[in-house]
Amino acid sequence: MNLLVENISITIEKKNLLRNIGLQVETGEFIGLIGRNGSGKSTLLKSVYRIMKPDAGIISLDGEDIFRLSPRQTAQRMAVVRQEAPVEFDFTVREIVKMGRSPHKRLLQSDSTDDQDIVNDSLSRVGMRDLADQSYMTLSGGEKQRVLIARALAQQAKFLVLDEPTNHLDIRYQLQIMDLLKDLKITVLAALHDLNIAGVYCDRLYVIESGEIVTSGTPEEVLRPELLRNVFGVETEVIIHPITGKPHITFFSEMSIRKE
Repeated sequence: MNLLVENISITIEKKNLLRNIGLQVETGEFIGLIGRNGSGKSTLLKSVYRIMKPDAGIISLDGEDIFRLSPRQTAQRMAVVRQEAPVEFDFTVREIVKMGRSPHKRLLQSDSTDDQDIVNDSLSRVGMRDLADQSYMTLSGGEKQRVLIARALAQQAKFLVLDEPTNHLDIRYQLQIMDLLKDLKITVLAALHDLNIAGVYCDRLYVIESGEIVTSGTPEEVLRPELLRNVFGVETEVIIHPITGKPHITFFSEMSIRKE
């Protein structure tokens, strides 16, 4: 399952949110999208999962224009975990995760044994099996995020779109979820705010600033002090960590830099 974004632009109320964005995700790649808050990461992802239709350009999934696919066809191929996923009615954790099976079922079709097994397995993989019968409304932010990831897993799509998937999670679950997502060996496009996590888990990174892609490449190519200074406005030291073999960033505030 591969994604191709070709020269898309989005303008709302005369404000250019995205300008001539080009991006490619090959089958099996884990691609990270990084940039400051308000840079356009979420807008780009919303266009990929069809919430916002670009004014120009094409987005194709395995060669098919996503806006010509039906919602059911899209959901069978693409699963989405958004930053904000309001639930207006009180469902149990299990009921939320079972919603991920909907694209594979006919209207009013009852759950099969396979459906139940897939839901249970998805809950187990994110560490929420013991809370399966608890109200979703009573969960913490981190627990809710794990439930939404379990729902995406239950959907069994071959392409996964994630908007800040580790948002609200403590460090143990951040790493656990990222390990899980990486081990799925499916195609992933994720907006990430933690640059060290992006450096460890992503095959390639796209950097977005003011609605434009300013550079892309491997984490080693992208996560450089001069780029981080220009894009994020911070001073850094970047090393290749001896344990992970991946870039590791140390951030310095102005106050922490020793004055000679």
